[in-house]
Amino acid sequence: MAEIRADTVLPARREEVELHTADGLTLVGELALPAEKDPVATLVTLHPLPTSGGFMDSHVLRKAANRLPALADLAVLRFNTRGTESPRGRSGGSFDAGDGERFDVAAALEFAEFRDLPRVWLLGWSFGTDLALVHGRDPLVEGLILLSPPLRWSTPQDLRAWAEFGRPVTALVPEFDDFLRPAEASERFAALTQAEIVPVAGAKHLWVGENSVRRVLDEVVARVNPARSPLPTQF
Repeated sequence: MAEIRADTVLPARREEVELHTADGLTLVGELALPAEKDPVATLVTLHPLPTSGGFMDSHVLRKAANRLPALADLAVLRFNTRGTESPRGRSGGSFDAGDGERFDVAAALEFAEFRDLPRVWLLGWSFGTDLALVHGRDPLVEGLILLSPPLRWSTPQDLRAWAEFGRPVTALVPEFDDFLRPAEASERFAALTQAEIVPVAGAKHLWVGENSVRRVLDEVVARVNPARSPLPTQF
């Protein structure tokens, strides 16, 4: 047994993938699957704002892909939205402030459906939470997990539409978030009646530190595959 650390990469089947959007772009990504079994559920991840350095390798999403196939039997799909670049490569097109990205979200869900990935959840972080709320209402999606939601592009109408859609929504809101803190989040999410607001003491928007990452991943697994929660700290 060894301690799971920030740079730990646990066993998984990892595959470089391409997503193809309805408006003709190719997006680059990676699919991570449990090493020796089928996944029991799937996380389709949506990264933070690319114009502020967000991409598919943003650290919480990278650590989810590095750990959760082994620890929680989850498939993790990460990809760069249009115009975003990472070590995996650059996705086609250019940043469109959350509008054209509707095609990116749809392409990721179509890929998950084509690959028969089970029980799809959207895991968005910051900008990715707005993409999930605005563009993620698809019958394939079982629920949303939102990390540091700024509610910058999503509107009260989007929240009401999710309320009517009825799927579960969990928002992890850092105590010291730069954009939306727990008390305000409870007020602004009021229209999304099934939203669960989880204040995270001591955390910040970027979830810096291993304790913050572990808290996020534990909360994710508790909702997507509770049989594997809480996660171990050794492997």
